[in-house]
Amino acid sequence: MFRLSFALLALLSFPALADVWTFNTPSGNIECSVGEGFDGSDIICSIFKRSGPSSVPQMAGCPLSRGIKVEMLHHGYVSMTCLAAGERGYGGQSVAEYGVTGNFSGITCHSSTKGLDCRNQDGHGFFLSRAVQNAW
Repeated sequence: MFRLSFALLALLSFPALADVWTFNTPSGNIECSVGEGFDGSDIICSIFKRSGPSSVPQMAGCPLSRGIKVEMLHHGYVSMTCLAAGERGYGGQSVAEYGVTGNFSGITCHSSTKGLDCRNQDGHGFFLSRAVQNAW
């Protein structure tokens, strides 16, 4: 019993590996999930309705009827993929109102009426709106 209690206490004394939460833009068209841990952060955002093609050449084959998923770590480049037909998000826990900026251990996102702009500490990032989906 003593060994089990000590092992349980030891496990409980370690900090959580990551905090994860989700948010939507006010339109509900963009949903994001952010993971923030002791060694950095990551963000995954999906945009569902688009009226213009992505300006990222490798996304040229993604039909306008499908959304786009964007992934980024606090360091490095951005990854974009075409969502599967009918794929929807997970629903955000909160709303990133227009004019709000969030800082997530090396990733900064700003929500505005123009769209969602996120950048990492290396200067890479993405911009999502119904008309424009861009990554750099």
